[in-house]
Amino acid sequence: MILGRFLAASTEFDQRLRSVRADQWTAPTPCAEWNVRQLVNHMVRGNLNYVDLLAGGTREEFLRMRDADALGDDPLTAYLASVQLVAAAFGRPGALDEVLDYPLGKVTGRQALAVRATDSAMHAWDLARASGVDDRLDPDLVAWISDDLETIYAGLAESPIAAETTHRFFAAPGQGRESGSRQDRLLRLMGRNPGWSHRSNGPGAMIRQSQTDSR
Repeated sequence: MILGRFLAASTEFDQRLRSVRADQWTAPTPCAEWNVRQLVNHMVRGNLNYVDLLAGGTREEFLRMRDADALGDDPLTAYLASVQLVAAAFGRPGALDEVLDYPLGKVTGRQALAVRATDSAMHAWDLARASGVDDRLDPDLVAWISDDLETIYAGLAESPIAAETTHRFFAAPGQGRESGSRQDRLLRLMGRNPGWSHRSNGPGAMIRQSQTDSR
């Protein structure tokens, strides 16, 4: 089930990545720290880091590699290959029950993959906004993330929804979290502005995931 969630979220990102034009790689994104290429690298490097954690990697190694280039000359191929590596690694027997040395605390493979699926879906929206394509996410993914947020981030040192978080790694929830569509409410909860556009380049989601799980 959770592997299916991850693959569904990865497909959301893949669909937007295929629409990125050659002149958009340096365009701003709702994640104020990253342009489009940096956001895509964040996703590819994050996938590779999760695979490394499952193979016994440490949080220190994870953080050291967080900004290393993983795209080369073909970002789409790099992304698709990274998704396949995650699926193969977390799909093997027992992988979801292993305990990983995640930067925000020890987690099982199952919880790590849930965090990864959530991150993939949110960044699919970021990429859609940055590239000007359809930003409507799979309603089933939106419902799952919205309903399971507490479980997804349970026990972590920081969480996007915890009142006591320092917001070092996650943006503070936005205003108007009780209004709008379910997707809009989730986006605001995750620190994003549903109305963000590259023209305004306002503070949509200053998520500092590059410092944690890449995510």
